[in-house]
Amino acid sequence: MIVSIDVETKDDKIYTIPDLGVFSKYPESAIVAYIKGKMTGIEYKYNEAEIVADLMEYIDETYSGHYSQNRFQATEFIIDAGHGDGFCIGNIIKYAQRYGKKNGRNKADLMKIVHYAIMCLHANHYRSTENNTSE
Repeated sequence: MIVSIDVETKDDKIYTIPDLGVFSKYPESAIVAYIKGKMTGIEYKYNEAEIVADLMEYIDETYSGHYSQNRFQATEFIIDAGHGDGFCIGNIIKYAQRYGKKNGRNKADLMKIVHYAIMCLHANHYRSTENNTSE
């Protein structure tokens, strides 16, 4: 359990947030994002901090779930083979079309859409390889 977190804000002040209690179930990065938003005066209108924290929790579960075998996810091999864009965009379309039809307005489908978008961002903008020309 996290006892405290030091948070640096836009004005270069560092705050120590004691005993996070209810936040302890979220990853530290999501907690810091939430706290930074509160400390910098950002008034989120769409529960962005809470949604990002939920998304991080969902993503964390994929690393321990059946999608990850021997510390590798199949998506890694697909991206490395040069098929990441089509795979990720195809899955985004799949889950977007499925949303509202299978199991109603299924939150998990939306989480999958955002997660595949993050993987596509990673493949094209955050991964440093000699084949990646995007900045």
